[in-house]
Amino acid sequence: MTVPGGHSAHSAERFTDAFGRRVGGGTLGAVPVVLGLLAIWIIFQVLNPHFLSPRNLSNLSVDIVGTGMIAVGVIFVLLIGEIDLSVGSVSGLASALYAVLNVNFGMPEPPAIILGALCGTAVGFVHGFFTAVVGVPAFVVTLAGLLGWYGLMLSIMGAYGTINLDDRGLVAQLTNYYFSDVAAAYVLAALGTAGYFLTAWRDVKRRRAAGVPSRSPVWIVVRTGVLAVLAFAAAYVLNRFQGLPLALLIFVIVLVVLDYVLRRTAYGRMIFALGGGVEAARRAGINVAWVRISAFMMSSTMAAIGGLFLASRINSVSQTSVTTDLLMNAIAAAVIGGTSLFGGRGSTWSALLGVLVIQSIASGVALMDIQTAVQFMITGGVLLVAVVIDSLSRRAQRAHGRA
Repeated sequence: MTVPGGHSAHSAERFTDAFGRRVGGGTLGAVPVVLGLLAIWIIFQVLNPHFLSPRNLSNLSVDIVGTGMIAVGVIFVLLIGEIDLSVGSVSGLASALYAVLNVNFGMPEPPAIILGALCGTAVGFVHGFFTAVVGVPAFVVTLAGLLGWYGLMLSIMGAYGTINLDDRGLVAQLTNYYFSDVAAAYVLAALGTAGYFLTAWRDVKRRRAAGVPSRSPVWIVVRTGVLAVLAFAAAYVLNRFQGLPLALLIFVIVLVVLDYVLRRTAYGRMIFALGGGVEAARRAGINVAWVRISAFMMSSTMAAIGGLFLASRINSVSQTSVTTDLLMNAIAAAVIGGTSLFGGRGSTWSALLGVLVIQSIASGVALMDIQTAVQFMITGGVLLVAVVIDSLSRRAQRAHGRA
């Protein structure tokens, strides 16, 4: 496949101009987050040479999945300009329901897992109904959910206290199974890189055929090259420990599928339209109530799935499974990763970047045996910087007529 675009000098000039416009127009995307993540990794590696060891990075790749799944769901709600404060309680409720049904009542794992996930879906419908139909602010509805669903989780757990999961069960294996064949990680890296390039190239051809501005070919090649280096480096590091974690593979698949839903389907366009303006979306013929309800259903469903991964990580479910940290980390991951708190801008990949930042800080602090208080302060500072960048970006976009 040849790269069109004329002489290399002309393409490089277009690339430089495009990058300059992105800086001035507030559309740098994930660049600040990636640079911040690199800075965090460099600092912790200097302070502790074990930070970038294969063992620690492999553990990090599994640690991000539970919170990352929840953050993906939160992104759907943030995109429509709402908030969901109940995701921590919903994740605990779903994992408690699964554990009681499977361990205490002997229900086979597949139906217990499905019921746990559907529990989240039902909760999301309740939140969406009261927000979109009744008209109660999402902050109030989900705050009530945070308290109510936590109480229901305690009721379900009852006198059990802590329920240990079967080490050989499906849920337990979610975060404990690794593909030892080195080819698995490299195949995933190759598929991811090729998929990104082909998708980006098809977008360029489609936009050019429609006569609308498109990305510079050099920009696409550069981004593909950077992605390839990162993907194959990650595969190499993972293979130096235990191989590709099943949890990471599932997380990546979820990110790809939901990214397709948001960017390539009519439903995704409705989500973004609603975040851009409720009244404008309504005048465009969008069923605003249904879209809002579905966003809350997605948020709670992903919270339930994330709860199962978190239970798998510690191989148990307890009454202390629900913490304020989980809620704050999930929302912070979405925002730090680049999803706007004001609605209308973001992607599922924000969850990956944001949760990498948060868990990297947690991992580095743990390796250095520093008090947890320092971790919270650092994460809070990073979150504030992310929100400031978001606000400045929106201001720059308004100045350039893009918002």
